[in-house]
Amino acid sequence: MAIIALVAAKGSPGVTTSALACALTWHRRLVLAECDPAGGSLLAGYLGGTLDGPRGIGELAVGELRDGNLEAAFWSQLVDLDAPKRERLLLPGVVDPAQAGSVTPLWQRFADFFTELDRGDPPYDVLVDCGRLHVPGPPWPLLRAASVVLVVTRARLPEVSATRALVRAIQRDFTEHRVAPGTLRLLLVGDGHGRGEISKALQVPVVARLPHDPRTAEVLTLGGTVRVGRPLLRAASELEVPIGTLLDRRRARLAWPVAGHEGAGAVTQEASNAI
Repeated sequence: MAIIALVAAKGSPGVTTSALACALTWHRRLVLAECDPAGGSLLAGYLGGTLDGPRGIGELAVGELRDGNLEAAFWSQLVDLDAPKRERLLLPGVVDPAQAGSVTPLWQRFADFFTELDRGDPPYDVLVDCGRLHVPGPPWPLLRAASVVLVVTRARLPEVSATRALVRAIQRDFTEHRVAPGTLRLLLVGDGHGRGEISKALQVPVVARLPHDPRTAEVLTLGGTVRVGRPLLRAASELEVPIGTLLDRRRARLAWPVAGHEGAGAVTQEASNAI
């Protein structure tokens, strides 16, 4: 499935919690990459600061700028969330603000590398936690490279208003950079307005809704015992199905030949918008 990116607007929390919930319940091999320019939180939060020594995307960026050794160093910077299976891996985010300047110039390099992980042996999906987009050095190349971009939002008026501006910004950027239509979807978190109302207001389909589950959210934020039977994790485990279906439909449509055009990759704008 390649790259699935999660992003939110200012005032719309829940990206990291949602991404981690998905990572802990995903059925395919997966790498969760914390690519929030504002910094990662899982090392100190969910993992409780138990790791010895620096680890993560900041270390990779420094090494890549110095030696160009991303491919060789990548696997050593990961944390096995389900040791020793190496099926759910975490690439921690920046924890030292001084490293942020090293990461920002390499977003395209990371996007290209993450895309290749889907073709590896064994293949890995990549869930990318992009955090809030309106920060210095946003990871636009990762969003453009993603097979699906999930805009995480609560279904209440203040968050929906902020998300509307974010959706428009992403749509403008995708149009400018010729990103295939149909990439963007909404992931609702918690209670509030209905899926149909939110989809109509933002003109973007809703892929799923994660329930309000503060007990599980606290564990995913601060650490503790993860119980897969809890509502949030049950819903997160089910998210893989609609995302997989969405990607299968997109691949099928993009493979259909279009009358009057040569090549199986041609697709009409109308067909693309229906994906």
